[in-house]
Amino acid sequence: MKEFKYTLTDPVGIHARPAGVLAKEAKKYTSVITITKGEKSAKATALMKLMGLGAKQGDEITVQVEGDDEETAAAAIEQFLKDNM
Repeated sequence: MKEFKYTLTDPVGIHARPAGVLAKEAKKYTSVITITKGEKSAKATALMKLMGLGAKQGDEITVQVEGDDEETAAAAIEQFLKDNM
């Protein structure tokens, strides 16, 4: 399992458009990608649950990636977050 933390820089946080693009990106991998903020967790492929995390600018999220392509998936998701959130 790979895990990393990321602090959101997008002024609106994880809202509809970036959550949708993140879910689409996560679906490219066979690994299970889970995003956690505080007590709440959501699979990265679950758009509504991602938005339900209520993650805003300055919040730290934890990303866990587990599966056959976890190395590739973790690197891609981390880069996606840096580029988009």
